[in-house]
Amino acid sequence: MAKKPSGTGKTSLRGRDASTGQFITVKEARDRPKTTTVERVPKPGYGDTGRGKSPKK
Repeated sequence: MAKKPSGTGKTSLRGRDASTGQFITVKEARDRPKTTTVERVPKPGYGDTGRGKSPKK
């Protein structure tokens, strides 16, 4: 079975400053682990899927 080409996932890693909430580079976030976090963020078009919502009647 062939491997999936890289870059085709539905999320990407992003760094975020914990005090301001602004996005920063992942490298910078990993250099300052006490004040930052690295999280998975959905790519455009792959956001909230509506799971967990009650069905419409």
